[in-house]
Amino acid sequence: MTTAEPTTHAHPDASSAHPVPVIIDCDTGIDDALALLFAVRHPGLDLRAVTCVAGNTDVDQVLRNTLTVLDQAGAPDLPVARGAERPLIEPARPAAHVHGRDGMGDIGLSASTTRMPVDVDAVTLLRREILGSPRPVTLIPTAPLTNIALLLRTYPEVTRNIERIVFMGGAVEIGNATPVAEFNVWHDPEAAAILLTAGVPITMYGLDVFTRVVVPSADVQRLCASTEPGARLAGRLLAHRDPAATGDPTPTGSLGDAGTVCAVADPAGLTTSLLPVEVSLAPGPTRGQTVVDRRPRPGESEIHHGTREKPLVDVALDIDVERYVRLYLGTVEKR
Repeated sequence: MTTAEPTTHAHPDASSAHPVPVIIDCDTGIDDALALLFAVRHPGLDLRAVTCVAGNTDVDQVLRNTLTVLDQAGAPDLPVARGAERPLIEPARPAAHVHGRDGMGDIGLSASTTRMPVDVDAVTLLRREILGSPRPVTLIPTAPLTNIALLLRTYPEVTRNIERIVFMGGAVEIGNATPVAEFNVWHDPEAAAILLTAGVPITMYGLDVFTRVVVPSADVQRLCASTEPGARLAGRLLAHRDPAATGDPTPTGSLGDAGTVCAVADPAGLTTSLLPVEVSLAPGPTRGQTVVDRRPRPGESEIHHGTREKPLVDVALDIDVERYVRLYLGTVEKR
């Protein structure tokens, strides 16, 4: 068993002089939309493609939402592809109760009339863009990991040009889909298990940090009042409230998935530990749990039955909330 003390990421920050080539795999989604707005506008990120998968809503609605958000963000002509419409084994289980019927909080956005998806599927596009990149690519999945699992099983050679996979998913402590499982991993646990064996560096941006990065109400209201389409959309999305949430009705906005992209642009704001992680695949109440081993020494299970090999993952344990809020606002309002 291998454990490590918490550290900040050692890989360099993104800069406009040497932008990091990234591909986002998403299930757009309120917070996926926030992530796309940031990725398009941050000068240190070279967004090369976007792939879509079923999750927060069905894959065709995800595709429509993605094209619409790229329009609002003023993105260049990026390749966007439709991916898996259901998990590897189980049926799709959308989160309309959180994200609304259209996945975007039902705020009434008009569909893009100028953008079209490419004529290849998501896995084919991922392979093409990864292998065609002059620099190793950072993959940022902010969705169930079905597309990524299919890519790794169909075209394992892509790993030679993947710098890192930084995924939103999992939890060390408390889940949201179940008491112990986070939605993206719970939606397709087998796909998440495949991801962890990719053989490239992996960072898990889980619920332990995901829930903490919240934009203050005054900033949300300022964005909502903006005359610039992308900033205004960010405000409207941040102002959306989960109908199941209780407490203070003042609009405050969780960056959610967008924090994962912030962590790629500015990794020094994230504190991680390199820890063994596995996904619970058995039926029952723990299915989809990311089991993170933080013990300082082997326990009775290992003593009596031997140590099993587990993938080592950079698990996010702490985050500089104010740093990422400033980074997000400064980026989306820069137009």
